[in-house]
Amino acid sequence: MASFVHRIEVHYKKDPREKIRTDRIRSLGFLIDELHLVEVYTIATVQKDVSRAELAEIGARLTNPVVQDFVVDEATRALFEYAIEVGFLPGVTDNVGATARQMIEDYLGISFGEGETVSSSSLYLVRGRLAPDVLARLAATLANPLVNRVSTKTRQEYGEAGMDRVVPQVRLHELPAAGTVDLAIPDAELARLGKEGIIDPQTGQRRGPLALDLAQLHAIRDYFNRSGRAPTDVEIESLAQTWSEHCKHTIFASAMDDDLPKGLYKTCIQAATNEIRAEKGDRDICVTVFTDNSGAIIFDDEYLVTHKVETHNSPSALDPFGGALTGIVGVNRDTIGFGLGAKPCINIYGFCVGDPATDPKLYRGRDGTSPILSPRQILDGVVRGVGVGGNCSGIPTPQGFCWFDDRYAGKPLVFAGTVGVMPREHEGRKLFEKKAEPGDLIVMVGGRVGKDGIHGATFSSEALDPESPVTAVQIGDPITQKKFSDVLVKEARDLGLYRSITDNGAGGLSCSVAEMAKECNGCHVELDRVPLKYPGMAPWEIWISESQERMTLAVPPDKLENFTGLLARREVEATVIGWFTDTGRCVVEYHGKVVMDIDLAFLHDGLPKKHLTTTLVKAVEPGPLPPCPDRLGDTLLAMLGRRNICSTEFVSIQYDHTVQGGHVLGPVQGKGRVQSVATLTKVVPGSKKGVGLSQALFHSYSEIDPYRMAGAAIDTAIRGLVAIGISPESIALLDNFCWCSSDEPERLWQLKQAAMGCYDYAKAFGTPFISGKDSMFNDFSGYDEENNRVKVSVPPTLLISSIGIHSDVAKAVSLDAKIAGDLVYVIGGTEEELAGSEYFAHLGAVGSTVPRLDAATARVRYTKLSDAIAHELVASAYPVGHGGLCVALAKVAIAGRLGMDITIPGTLRPDFFLFSETLGRFVVTVAPDHKRAFETALGADALLLGKTGGGRLRVTGRTLLLEQEIAALEEVYKAPFRGF
Repeated sequence: MASFVHRIEVHYKKDPREKIRTDRIRSLGFLIDELHLVEVYTIATVQKDVSRAELAEIGARLTNPVVQDFVVDEATRALFEYAIEVGFLPGVTDNVGATARQMIEDYLGISFGEGETVSSSSLYLVRGRLAPDVLARLAATLANPLVNRVSTKTRQEYGEAGMDRVVPQVRLHELPAAGTVDLAIPDAELARLGKEGIIDPQTGQRRGPLALDLAQLHAIRDYFNRSGRAPTDVEIESLAQTWSEHCKHTIFASAMDDDLPKGLYKTCIQAATNEIRAEKGDRDICVTVFTDNSGAIIFDDEYLVTHKVETHNSPSALDPFGGALTGIVGVNRDTIGFGLGAKPCINIYGFCVGDPATDPKLYRGRDGTSPILSPRQILDGVVRGVGVGGNCSGIPTPQGFCWFDDRYAGKPLVFAGTVGVMPREHEGRKLFEKKAEPGDLIVMVGGRVGKDGIHGATFSSEALDPESPVTAVQIGDPITQKKFSDVLVKEARDLGLYRSITDNGAGGLSCSVAEMAKECNGCHVELDRVPLKYPGMAPWEIWISESQERMTLAVPPDKLENFTGLLARREVEATVIGWFTDTGRCVVEYHGKVVMDIDLAFLHDGLPKKHLTTTLVKAVEPGPLPPCPDRLGDTLLAMLGRRNICSTEFVSIQYDHTVQGGHVLGPVQGKGRVQSVATLTKVVPGSKKGVGLSQALFHSYSEIDPYRMAGAAIDTAIRGLVAIGISPESIALLDNFCWCSSDEPERLWQLKQAAMGCYDYAKAFGTPFISGKDSMFNDFSGYDEENNRVKVSVPPTLLISSIGIHSDVAKAVSLDAKIAGDLVYVIGGTEEELAGSEYFAHLGAVGSTVPRLDAATARVRYTKLSDAIAHELVASAYPVGHGGLCVALAKVAIAGRLGMDITIPGTLRPDFFLFSETLGRFVVTVAPDHKRAFETALGADALLLGKTGGGRLRVTGRTLLLEQEIAALEEVYKAPFRGF
């Protein structure tokens, strides 16, 4: 308990962001006049007080004296009606407070001891009269009750004393030993144990989901019956993490129907890659696939690049900021944990959320308790989380997307990816290979362990419901991670100070240590040596906690002193917590008593095999075709304003995409700043090569034809890279399946069709999968306003990410039209394929024909176009995607702020030709003097539509179809998210 508590409040003399902050809150419906922000630091010490003079010095260093002032142990004076203070709950990571603490320690030359803290909070001073219920809603908007404490006072209550001094400290009862778990119980009780967790002996409450089904629990019971003893809670929790859907991907691994005895992963994803690599032979670009924390391809003779895309859906539904932040820093660690350590050099993101203009009334509990966050709150939080993770880590974030659908309102999808770069060898040692040896010490580096992140893996393996645990929520610390990332990748790796490394992600130490133990066949852990954030954690909590910013390494004993000394000089904590063995067992001790002793073979491979069956989904009724609109110009304006087509520049500009100095083609391009679908970044200084990235998803196709949906995503992700000049032969793919109701045969049939589509289209394009991830049970189960049970499932969603190596970034092309008089082509034919399209969604139609593609033919076309770009015959290129040809033409014109005069053939109904989403197409502009060479190169694939010039987009068929000012198109394209 702190003996001395002081409070420093930092306020603006003139806040430059006050208007933006106020306007944002007003846009959410709160009619306030002004919203001031005061930054608060609470310093709590036990042994020795901080003097008044020292507090003044600290305040001065927490303040920008040009625009800010501060007070110590006084209330900030200002004109306001209400004060709302938002701080973190005890145990929640407080990055600002931690940084302030380090600054104080460095400046004063002191060290804070146990129970001594520096915590941060935000004090909002509200001007404007609000009703009590509106004030409560405003406070709820500014905070998240799962991670924040909130205190509200009127001006009168605030008085002279101001807000209360609050010290957020965790207080736990000591739990010195592991308990045993009785599995000799009826199946009904066993099933409840798997769903709700072990009963805590102190509280009598269930600890949270194990996500174990009856067959799995029976297998565990049989194993321990053979061992002649009951399992400990540490062993049950460890098995639950290791066997979770999140970690073991049981649905993709299980036999399915009669035709897939090896399951979806081995039959579709892995098989496609293996066959492609065998066919390519010496032209194989893959280095490591599926076996490490990321996939890797050849960059050049000296370097390789890695890529991994993760999902953080369930945590982001509870705490969007923390969920997205831990998602991005977590996938950064997947990069650091690849081989012996790759340097994170590019971040990517993807957000699938509900319409931010809506506020669905859904609740995890009955009677309006535990409401879900609104889509706007989720969007704001995930955008900020990825931004903090990347910007604070010094990693550029050029590539990403936002997608909106009301079915993502119950549970959003949050994708986070990282590209890494590393030398292939160093002093004769292959850096992409690693192996722990018996006798190596188990060393944990980075952050300490707390209760945050407990049951994260098992929680992510289930639907979101009233029992979802708040302990699954974490907030990452990118500054701590940046420190150990640099010392490991830039120093310790090349000094040969460790033999193997992996991140502490899902399942924490229980998974990272046990996974590394497979390399040498055994481990022995002394759990009481693990550094904790606070005393009183139970051994099972220490073992499975997913507290962030931690890596596990295998360090030879003779290298330990050099390793720990190096990390200490870089202010990174490193602790020996055990050693690797060859016993074939995972043994864990706590204060000298064995709390876990399990065969590695059972821990990793004892999971009972399933045989899944699917049921054919009936075809969607297409409904009548809508009539052609009379005013296609107005239709184009409406299409450009759709949330899934319009500009999301408000996200892109929050992320630093030029840090590290490799920026070539960024997230917005051209004078008109149009959102790109592919980016290009140099990752090796001095090299003319670069890394291209693109992504695609077509969830609106999945309910109609999931097989073609997969083909559309693969084709579009590849075309994004071809459009900037990357050859299809240099492209690899990543798959992220996010499915709903994954125990329903109909949903499994859709999943099977999509996976088979991945196999066929990847094979046809010759683009191997190098990494992937599946996330099942993306459903919300709860209540509506009338207390009716409701289930909101995400649409079956497959994200395909592409990575490719550009041979010469100087020859890359952007999407914007360049010069008046250039010729405008569409590459590839157009068919009447509008089912699931943005155009039919705009018209309220359904349709039955999802775009199909002859991938083998398209592959030849893409090679021709990338060759034409390499020979500098192309001024701009843009892949036709959501919204069809007319939207693509408009975006190319807006980007260049240059009009077009276009004539389309009369082969299809005009609106169908303009808005069909037929795959395999590009809009390309070409200088007139390159016309002959370009048309010779592309042949019949190139259809000349017109030329650039003027200030309007004019489209003619048999008659004038539309004519719109480019300025008007740009205005509607950017309007939906202006002010976000």
